[in-house]
Amino acid sequence: MQPRTPSSPTRRFPIGFLIAGILAASLAGCSLLKGKKDGEEKSLASLMEPPTPPELIGQAAAPRGLAPIRISGVGLVNSLAGTGGPADPSPYRDQLVDEMRRNDIKDAFAILEQDDNALVRVMGTIPAGAKRGDPIDLVIESPLDANAETLHGGWLLETRLRQQKILGGRVRQGGLMAMGMGAVLPRSAFESGDDPRLATQGFVLGGGTVQESRQMGFVIRPEYQHVKVAAQIAAAINRRFFFFDGTTRRGVAKAVEDDYVEVEVHPRYEDSLGRYVSVLRSIVIDTSVSEQQTRLRTLASELADPATAAEAALQLEAIGESAIPTLIAGAKNANPELVFYAAESLAYLDRHESIEPLVRVIQTDPAFRYPAFKALEGAEHPGVVDSLKQLFDQESIETRYGAFNVMRQRRESGGMMSSKKIGKTCMFYRVASAAAPAIAISTRETPEVVVFGDCGSLRIDGAILGPLGLIVKPNPANPQQLRVSRFQVGEPDRRQIADATVAGLLEGIAAVGGDYADMVSVLRTAKSDGAIAEQLAIDPLPKPLRTYYRNEGSEESEGE
Repeated sequence: MQPRTPSSPTRRFPIGFLIAGILAASLAGCSLLKGKKDGEEKSLASLMEPPTPPELIGQAAAPRGLAPIRISGVGLVNSLAGTGGPADPSPYRDQLVDEMRRNDIKDAFAILEQDDNALVRVMGTIPAGAKRGDPIDLVIESPLDANAETLHGGWLLETRLRQQKILGGRVRQGGLMAMGMGAVLPRSAFESGDDPRLATQGFVLGGGTVQESRQMGFVIRPEYQHVKVAAQIAAAINRRFFFFDGTTRRGVAKAVEDDYVEVEVHPRYEDSLGRYVSVLRSIVIDTSVSEQQTRLRTLASELADPATAAEAALQLEAIGESAIPTLIAGAKNANPELVFYAAESLAYLDRHESIEPLVRVIQTDPAFRYPAFKALEGAEHPGVVDSLKQLFDQESIETRYGAFNVMRQRRESGGMMSSKKIGKTCMFYRVASAAAPAIAISTRETPEVVVFGDCGSLRIDGAILGPLGLIVKPNPANPQQLRVSRFQVGEPDRRQIADATVAGLLEGIAAVGGDYADMVSVLRTAKSDGAIAEQLAIDPLPKPLRTYYRNEGSEESEGE
């Protein structure tokens, strides 16, 4: 063992100094840990703190569920007079065979070979806010490889409609969304042209039935996503829109997640979903009574400015009953544009003060005609019917048919128009009118023919040749009557004597087995041949999204 030398001394520390160092280190460590814990608590608290929402719902959230859903399927049209054809092999044929087998239909291939059947593609659109059981129009077309000549006189058998996509050469399907069935209205019945495809394309009016209700709501923007903000938005909506379930008040909105608020469609806006969403976006999220009074004064001044009046009217409508005096004052403005914006909002608030200005703007300005009719359509005040009745005396067929379209859906208008069903599907209406007589034909939603005023007798020189062996001639024994006949191969001849009026002609066509497509086709031919002197218009409804020119009047387009 080597002795220690002075060059390698042993270093010693006093015990008190050592203890003091340990205590200092311990205290320092506790201080660091405490600082880290405090930071985490502050960070957690900041995450839990709800963000301050903006003024309006539209600034904090965006609507979801407003895009239309395209659906399609493959179906079979039968009852054709030998104008169908055997379908060639194709993915659509394979799909139809699979559908038929799933429904226990035997001899699927044999059925597709018959010339009184035709394979068709069926397409439809389910609009936003649609409910289970709602009807929709269907578009159909027979592909070239289906070898059909015409779909006139056909009936679409029950067809399942889904969202579909073709991936990898195969059709991928979603869940069942609608069922389709009904009489076919080919384009050739109401469109002129030499294109043979007009006969193999067409519509089934109101033939689709929605199987699943659509939901809508608002997605909260990322910077405002918080459970409390979602609850605030739902509460703001429910203050304005609610239902009464018996004696219980229930709001239309429900905060489902911290980033989503589900909203039901209020009954007043069922046919005006776009308006409903605009009003929802204009609702103030958090307000007090004193703030609302200040807001009303501001909106009153904005309602008097053409540049801000439309948006101000929406925000006043979003406030509800408290804004009615402001809107009534706005409806008395000398500027017709400003009057319209105020009256439109009053109509959605079911105020009778809206009726007279909206009827006046329908008469004078086509640019506001469509939204004015929409606003009056669901108004509950009984004065709507009496006011719209005067529009039947307007020369514009668009104005008359627009008024009819609103009044047809109201129970209190029954005594102002006569109606009867002709054949299996066609509704015939006669409406009193002091203006020149006119006839309107529908190719959307429902098969109907509307006669305004007193149309004279049909004056047929020779004969009118309709589709599939249909012939209309004057009755030699009585000039006030018609002879309607149909001659088809393999079918017994059918003949009917009918009055020489529009209603008589339609009844005669139905009596020989004709359908709505036959009626539309014969009416158009009669008009082109000069047998009908009165105006004949197809779907003469007001058009949306017209342009209003403040200095030069509005765009005049009757769509006739």
